[in-house]
Amino acid sequence: MPASRTVKLAVTGTAAGLFSGLFGVGGGVVMVPLLVLWLSYDERTATGTSLAAIVVIAAMATIAQGAYGNVVVSKGVLVGIPAVGGALLGTWLQQRVRNETIGLLFALLMVAVAVDLILS
Repeated sequence: MPASRTVKLAVTGTAAGLFSGLFGVGGGVVMVPLLVLWLSYDERTATGTSLAAIVVIAAMATIAQGAYGNVVVSKGVLVGIPAVGGALLGTWLQQRVRNETIGLLFALLMVAVAVDLILS
């Protein structure tokens, strides 16, 4: 792997980790667009790569947040267990939708979140 690509992946990961720790997002909000736009990944590969990285990001962020006393494990489990089903369903659906449609849906989600944040 060329050094410039390695640097881009490291910068992408750093940005995702920063946003994860700062805002509590999984990092995919930052990572997927950067992998698609900056590293020319297709949407499916970007999503899968992001999910693999988020395992590491979430574990480290949870440990750090736990050190500050901000983690309620019981609530995390109550949210996390149903999320597994949602992730499996989402993955199943993603494999049946065109890459372009996935990109459009992701963009619409980001716009909706931005509008909500601005209006809140």
